Amino acid sequence: MSDDRTGEGPDSPQTRRDVRGSASAADGAPLGDAAFPGFDADSIPPRPPMPVEPAGAEPQIVPSPTLATTDHNAIREQWRAARDEFGNHVSHARDQIDLANERIKERTGRDLILAILIGLAFGAALLASLLFIKVLFVPFALAAALLGVYELSLALRGSGRRVDLVPQFIAAGCLVLSAYFLDVWLVWVTLFLAVAFVVVWRLMAQMVAKDGRTYGDVLADAVIGGFVQIYVPFLAAVALILLGQEGGEWWVLSFIVIAVVADTGAYAAGLAFGRHPMAPRISPKKTWEGFGGAVVGSIAAGVLLAIYLLHLPWWIGVIFGAAILLSATLGDLGESMLKRDLGIKDMSSWLPGHGGLLDRLDSILPSTIPALCLYFLFSSWTVL
Repeated sequence: MSDDRTGEGPDSPQTRRDVRGSASAADGAPLGDAAFPGFDADSIPPRPPMPVEPAGAEPQIVPSPTLATTDHNAIREQWRAARDEFGNHVSHARDQIDLANERIKERTGRDLILAILIGLAFGAALLASLLFIKVLFVPFALAAALLGVYELSLALRGSGRRVDLVPQFIAAGCLVLSAYFLDVWLVWVTLFLAVAFVVVWRLMAQMVAKDGRTYGDVLADAVIGGFVQIYVPFLAAVALILLGQEGGEWWVLSFIVIAVVADTGAYAAGLAFGRHPMAPRISPKKTWEGFGGAVVGSIAAGVLLAIYLLHLPWWIGVIFGAAILLSATLGDLGESMLKRDLGIKDMSSWLPGHGGLLDRLDSILPSTIPALCLYFLFSSWTVL
């Protein structure tokens, strides 16, 4: 291609070389071609101003990763210190509770913490059986009766009495179950048959043994065998007779609550204010101050339960509370007398803090009779 532009006219387009030559090198002006408009510097928006720090303020320093790690370690140390301090407080509180529990145990012979926990567990099971399906209380009562028979029989055998466990269990099971599933008059027939069964069994066993036991001892063994059936299974059966009545589950729950409140009130008041023994030859640790606490607790519980649970007038609650208080106190003293005659402190030791099951049922079992009587007497007084 030749550089000769001889034949080009004035309207012919400029070459690149011509354009570069026409540009001003002094002022650096942009190209004048219409395809590339000139650059206007005034069209660029101004840069926003930098933030002005107030006078006297320290310049902000961006934390470095090292400082962030230091803060994290400091927070961790504070957490560990707080956790150790909380653990020290818990340990101190536990030591104080153990010390108080040991003092109470020295005075009463009971482990208070275990007693409370076991009592709450049994109370929850009892409450659940009565609130939801009352027939669930039947196996609960049957198990309690059989275990009570077992404890009492072992305690009597330990004192030299001859008590046969197999007939006792058979008779107790039949007697307790008959109270809920049979008519009331058949319960009395079952009681007679149960007592006769254990007495005849003992007499026949003695005839087979031929160990030279005296007539008085054999007769005492037979009578005591019948007493076991009356004291534990029959009184448990009375509770099931009450349970089988219309609304009877609320009466069962009420008399048990009153008996427990009376026992707890006597324990708390006697522990705090007990000075004057109530029956020193029978139970040296029972005091008149404790009995006063039982009176207040049982009457208050009777009134509240009568009004809000049984829907009865308040004065019936007073009678209910007083009757259960009397039967519970007599039952407690009666079992204490029995244990003193047997030379034992507790019926058994399988319930820590309580002794045996009969040591907890001693005030509840005798209370079944006044509770049933009061039901037939006052159940028609329901306040609508």
